[in-house]
Amino acid sequence: MTTAHPLADCLDHASPAIELVIRARPRDLGGFSVSRLLPAARRRLVGPFIFVDYFGPVTMPAGTGLDVRPHPHIGLATVTYLFDGEIVHRDSLGSTQVIRPGDVNWMVAGRGIVHSERTADERRKREHGLHGVQAWLALPSDEEECAPAFFHRAQAQLPLATRAGVTLRMIAGNGFGLTSPLAVASPTLYADASFEAGASLTFESEHEERALCVVAGSLGCAADSFGPGELVVLRPGQSLQLTASEPARALLLGGAHLPGERQVYWNFVSSSAERMERAKQDWRAGRFPIVPGDEVEFIPLPEG
Repeated sequence: MTTAHPLADCLDHASPAIELVIRARPRDLGGFSVSRLLPAARRRLVGPFIFVDYFGPVTMPAGTGLDVRPHPHIGLATVTYLFDGEIVHRDSLGSTQVIRPGDVNWMVAGRGIVHSERTADERRKREHGLHGVQAWLALPSDEEECAPAFFHRAQAQLPLATRAGVTLRMIAGNGFGLTSPLAVASPTLYADASFEAGASLTFESEHEERALCVVAGSLGCAADSFGPGELVVLRPGQSLQLTASEPARALLLGGAHLPGERQVYWNFVSSSAERMERAKQDWRAGRFPIVPGDEVEFIPLPEG
């Protein structure tokens, strides 16, 4: 969804379990504001997660909506997850899919895909809300040129568990005894955790790299409290107790360390500088495929 990549702020933390606290930077995407949590100056990836944008909650007046025009991706998988509202996804494979709260859209860019994300005309007729997260997962270097693909899983298809006042839904990958039906390219954790007031959860170290992103309320951990707009990166091998003094919600994410360096330019991720340059030239020259049903507009390649 996003077209620029400034780095978020990083703060060290005194806890033996917390490595960094990343504070988001707001970004205006043509009249729509997001909070960027990854990449950060001192942390480019958490497991395969190389990009995290948190948006909303926002109320959009009647007559307005989200309009992310067609744009390309390579070398990554995009994951869209909503807490409120809906978005119409279209891509160059011919996919058209409305995503609603609790559903997940998983798009594998591989060697190249183009997509758009918009608010449906019917929904624009009235005031509506939007709140969610879009993440990018870098692909292993030997998977970067795989065939593009798109998958949608409805909320009811994602595994759910409730324990001592905490409801966990596994969006992608595995953890907490749950496994998502979505296939992942490398070991991954991506879970939605909702806390009742007074509930607590131990964030175990079953995955090598982990972080938590609070999206509602606040969570106490390591004698501190964190709220929306902060990404808390944990130290490898360390468990962390998360406690909610009020109703709260967080995304728990991570996975295995992804070997090799990754370059990020605009909407492209690649381990190859030559491949990155070729993707830029292909978009300038119109060599990427079009999006059926959204063929007129597109986002130009940013220069510089």
